[in-house]
Amino acid sequence: MDFKSKLFGEQQIDPDTIITFPQGIPGFEEQKHYKLFHQEDSSIVYWLQCLDDEDVVFSVAHPAHFNINYSFVLTDEEQELLKLTHVEDVLVLLILLKNDNNEAIKPTIKGSIKCPIIINCAQRIGIQKMLLDVEQSITLTEKNSAIEVVEA
Repeated sequence: MDFKSKLFGEQQIDPDTIITFPQGIPGFEEQKHYKLFHQEDSSIVYWLQCLDDEDVVFSVAHPAHFNINYSFVLTDEEQELLKLTHVEDVLVLLILLKNDNNEAIKPTIKGSIKCPIIINCAQRIGIQKMLLDVEQSITLTEKNSAIEVVEA
């Protein structure tokens, strides 16, 4: 399938890589088909490009890059919608937001942590999960906790 993106130009899209959001993404309910692109100069940022509307594209990233770990349960409806049978098929992504208000010295990037994108990679089906009542916990991990053993 041929697709022209304002951000990526002409692209040949393999239909087997299209991610379908059956309910769309809140605020973009009519746009249901997306392609995940990787930003070449970044190991963190990906782009979720809408194939139904070339103007709709989201910057996304793995929450682990920001030391965010999720613990939540999908409802029966969400599991059915995702056609999820194996938890290892789940990919969780954060939608990134650029805060470039005039008061800031330089723009900052924030993640929409209460509304992660959940994708069943095996079926290529996605939803945006709304986490309404969350409790945050902090885990501190020492970066270099390895013990070096030196023979005398």
